[in-house]
Amino acid sequence: MKKLLVWCMFYIGVLNVYAEEGMWLPIMLKQMEAQMQNRGLKISAEAIYDVNNTSLKDAVVLFGGGCTGEIISKQGLLLTNHHCGFGAIAGLSTIENDYLKNGYWAYNQTQELPAPGLTATFIIRIEDVTAQIAPYLTQGMTEAERNSKIKSLAAAIESKAIAGTHYEASVKPFYSGNDFILFVSETFKDLRLVGAPPNAIGNFGEETDNWIWPRHTGDFSLFRIYAGPDNKPAAYNKNNVPFVPRKHLQISTAGITENDFTMVYGFPGRTQQYLPSDGVELIQDIQDLNRVAIREMRINITEKYMAGNDTVTLYYAPKIRNLANYHKKWKGEMTGLRKNNVVQLKRKQESNFQYWTTMNTEGKPYTNILSDFKMAYAQYKPISNAVDYTNEAVMGIELMNYAKLYTKLVNLSSTDSVADSVLTAEAHKVLKNSEPWFKKYRTQIDEEIFAAMLKMYGDSVAQAYRPEYFDKTLYGKYAGNYNKWAADVFKKSFMTNYTSVEKMLAAYKRSNAKKISNDMAYQLMYAITTQYDQVISKKAVSINQQIAQIQRSYMQALRLFNKEKTLYPDCNSTLRVTYGQVKGYTPRNGIYYNYQTWLKGTIEKNETGNADYVMPVKLRQLIEQKDFGPYAVNGDVPVSFIATNHTTGGNSGSPVLNAYGQLIGTNYDRVWEGTMSDVYYDPSICRNITLDIRYTLFIIDKYAGAANIINELDIVKQ
Repeated sequence: MKKLLVWCMFYIGVLNVYAEEGMWLPIMLKQMEAQMQNRGLKISAEAIYDVNNTSLKDAVVLFGGGCTGEIISKQGLLLTNHHCGFGAIAGLSTIENDYLKNGYWAYNQTQELPAPGLTATFIIRIEDVTAQIAPYLTQGMTEAERNSKIKSLAAAIESKAIAGTHYEASVKPFYSGNDFILFVSETFKDLRLVGAPPNAIGNFGEETDNWIWPRHTGDFSLFRIYAGPDNKPAAYNKNNVPFVPRKHLQISTAGITENDFTMVYGFPGRTQQYLPSDGVELIQDIQDLNRVAIREMRINITEKYMAGNDTVTLYYAPKIRNLANYHKKWKGEMTGLRKNNVVQLKRKQESNFQYWTTMNTEGKPYTNILSDFKMAYAQYKPISNAVDYTNEAVMGIELMNYAKLYTKLVNLSSTDSVADSVLTAEAHKVLKNSEPWFKKYRTQIDEEIFAAMLKMYGDSVAQAYRPEYFDKTLYGKYAGNYNKWAADVFKKSFMTNYTSVEKMLAAYKRSNAKKISNDMAYQLMYAITTQYDQVISKKAVSINQQIAQIQRSYMQALRLFNKEKTLYPDCNSTLRVTYGQVKGYTPRNGIYYNYQTWLKGTIEKNETGNADYVMPVKLRQLIEQKDFGPYAVNGDVPVSFIATNHTTGGNSGSPVLNAYGQLIGTNYDRVWEGTMSDVYYDPSICRNITLDIRYTLFIIDKYAGAANIINELDIVKQ
């Protein structure tokens, strides 16, 4: 009886799977159908994912490199977040036509602006191919042999899957490399900007509200997918036509109430739900702590120069946004893990797990897993500082990243057999990349960051992991004065001035390689990156491979123990479905947050005087005049809502659907208190934040006056 009780404790404690928890592969939904319908789903699993017939998956795309988008019209109109389209919108902006600041609306298709580099990828089908790979992975293989075999087998499967088509294929590992899934996809490369609200709407609240609830951010943008005359992917051509999708989402304006069923369909990036306590401790006490401190310093320095300078703000806003997003996320994650005592909770669960391995025949092969984990993480912790401070601090200096562009040119120049024409071509390539880089670069900002980042690196990284050049230069030449070192580099390096760069590269000679190699910026970059590649990275990779092997065995053990229950796989930027309910939450004692925000809240925030709450004059006029059109509910417009859907990075822009599979909003964030959900999901405080589709329609219709877009949509109220 005692043995059974312990196993039950393990079942409850280790798995801890709540109804709302999990990001499920669409091919797993049939086995989840009854549970989802019990929570309120009104459609079948086949309506969500079907290989043979159109389904909701045909209206969901991987947008760009790491967001999600949804198709909302028969003419390939795509809805995503403003922050997902931010880079493209910034790239199309100029000082004269600042679409970030002022917004942009195309009132007909001829006004839609090509967005170079943007892609939209549809999933055609998903297939479990574990049986075609796993039998060939024998126990005696080294990791290198195993990976080589997987790569070979996957390539053959991928090739066969897309033979005679224009599709692409990729086999991905799941459950820490125990299972393998094939994804066949179709990628479109001609996307055009259709509409974007001004930054004061699309990024209302800016950094003050990032990861925070309550939110009033109109975080959306619109693009259109274009195709060739055969409706297949084609490179940009003015003669391309709007793509005709297999499926587009119907939009519901019926609204939501607390406890309503919701479903998020998208491409979540990365989760680590099955980490042991030592892995969680590493994240909480070392990695998050380091990265937050580094990014905070970079952000503070940059924002000082952005204040009151529109040009600097235009060029540095996307850089700061990228920095700030994960700075705040890591800070929230660290806080949440500590507040919920997740390390201690995991250790308690692992105690039960250890008992199971000693008392159960199936568990005996896994008896040493936890001690193996402890040993591997103990070896990795000293290296972790070096990894974080090299990548986040030193390589967070723009000049260091720019200096890396010259590495190939220097290496080629040192080889006599390389023809001068090859050197000239490489020099011109670097020069071509330099011009746009310098346009958005300010040496005064980077010089201050240079000194600050090198100090953090020098103070935090053990001498064994620092290159000799660093210490020799810092303590020998500059007597420990980082500011003096920075001033010297930015005064003497040719890489800080485009005119000098052009002089070096435009008429490049082999002998110029020596000048580059002797450049102070290049020397520091080369010393740091060489040390990283030859010492830090090798050790980190070796230990991480050990951890990966142990984690793979750990997942085997968890699945063996839990035979009667399906565990969802960690995320890896593949298509997933998560479901939950509209629900408020209590972040702290005595505080309760409602599930819905309203447009009047934008004025309340605006009147605080916080610069992040600036709002367009026209929007305020619409509110004061109560000119809300058909989007008002009891005299106000709903803006955002929260629900218990388990989401992560990559779900930005994901469609949030009601019980009937109709679009009710666009996912754009999580609440700060619940950002730990990448590691540990707590249903009491983990909430995803959704832009209510009624606010999106209100901005398109009443603010932008883009009736052409509204008329294109399939809107219902039911």
